[in-house]
Amino acid sequence: MNQILLETHGISKSFPGEHALKDINFDIQPGEVHILLGENGAGKSTLINILSGVYPPDTGHLLFKGQEVVFTCPADAQQVGISAIFQEPNLIPYMSVAENIFLGNEPGRGMNQIIDKTRLVDRTLELIDELNLALDPETEVSELSLAEKQMVAVLRTINQSADLVIMDEPSAMLTNRETSQLHSVIRRMRSQGAAVLYVTHHLSEAMQIGNRATILRDGRKIATVAIDATSQHDLIRLITGHKNATRRSSIHRPHRMEREVLRLENVSTATGIDNVSFSLHAGEILGITGLIGAGGTRLFETVFGVEPLLGGEIYLDGNPVTIDSPQVATRLGIGWLTEERREQGLVLEMDAQNNMTLAVLRKLGIGPILNLDEEGSIVAHYAQRLGIKVSSLTRRTRELSGGTQQKVILSRWLASSSRVLLIDQPTRGLDIQARGELYDLLNDLARRGIGIIVISSNIDEILNLSDRIIILRKGRIIDILSKAEANPYLITALSSEGV
Repeated sequence: MNQILLETHGISKSFPGEHALKDINFDIQPGEVHILLGENGAGKSTLINILSGVYPPDTGHLLFKGQEVVFTCPADAQQVGISAIFQEPNLIPYMSVAENIFLGNEPGRGMNQIIDKTRLVDRTLELIDELNLALDPETEVSELSLAEKQMVAVLRTINQSADLVIMDEPSAMLTNRETSQLHSVIRRMRSQGAAVLYVTHHLSEAMQIGNRATILRDGRKIATVAIDATSQHDLIRLITGHKNATRRSSIHRPHRMEREVLRLENVSTATGIDNVSFSLHAGEILGITGLIGAGGTRLFETVFGVEPLLGGEIYLDGNPVTIDSPQVATRLGIGWLTEERREQGLVLEMDAQNNMTLAVLRKLGIGPILNLDEEGSIVAHYAQRLGIKVSSLTRRTRELSGGTQQKVILSRWLASSSRVLLIDQPTRGLDIQARGELYDLLNDLARRGIGIIVISSNIDEILNLSDRIIILRKGRIIDILSKAEANPYLITALSSEGV
């Protein structure tokens, strides 16, 4: 592996308010599995999007097989031999496995090149048998599991004879058995001369399948190292910039002895939450972090009544409660800001003030007749409290900035008298200024006595916001850290398996 398949020279990329990549130089060799590591926001997604032709760099250039290449779209990258498989495979759900694998490259027959379905199925079976997979070529993709969809995407890439395959967190939602199967496929690809650029947060996985690893931090390349000459602790140090994990105490206490507003005792669900216990106090911000698939969102679904309990109890103000629907959760004073706010939290075609009062419509009137004066009073109160510009209130929510959309949905839950706020990835999609405003707002809400639980994969965010930090791994609590104990190295180490 002394040749170079791909090289980047001085690659930089900026977005409004953010320098995503700064002067990146690295290379990938034929037949290697090259691991790309870094915390969220380090620049990994930006780099793989540039390499796969999703968008161009601002400065710098790419060489592939010794020739400079310029991509204007993913099809340009695929044409030279670079293919990408993202976390959500880009497959057509109503088409079969075989049709997805050969899409755009179907075997034909006759003068008009009518698709030969027999050859299509036979050639798909050859690929499936070669990699020892359990797939039916004629099954519709919509009926497959996520792991099976990942394998279909891999087969499509193999069929395209790609020289470089980019895989973005492919094992994040897979079981151990499915991950092992994926690794076997990758080893087979490598033995056939293809290179793989593999993005993962799982350090044990990096050590198991990688040849070299490149580490990004804050948009810059920190190092490229040989996996067999590096330990997991070395990788954590390079990822976080911290030398070691220091702990001042193994005793975990709430930051203040205030009233307990929420407690979970031995909560388990069919979605993978396993024997989870913790408490939240009024005026506390409790952070939850872990790798992708750790279970934070599934935990919120449980507290908010989307998923039923298999075991355990939930308590509010010391009293056991049964939360079997979001309506019950809302009535009990629990609000949830989902990660997919634009899709699940906001009615984008509705104006801001109507979004703000959705959770209290029953209080504003009887039937279809609303008390508009009372609605206006509520809107004005929370617009002032959260700093929402009056000019924004009558605009369609779709037209507002991400930061203002966050404030609109926060207003909704405050108007409904929420005493517990569940917030999933609070600054996703926000620029630096909007992030700072949101942090100030959450701290102010905590000072007013609201209990807040924040899920974030951004370690700096978790450290800055939280009074205590829960480390989740595969639906289980690994540890609960006080603010004084926590540091990036320790959080990364506890989140990773085998450290």
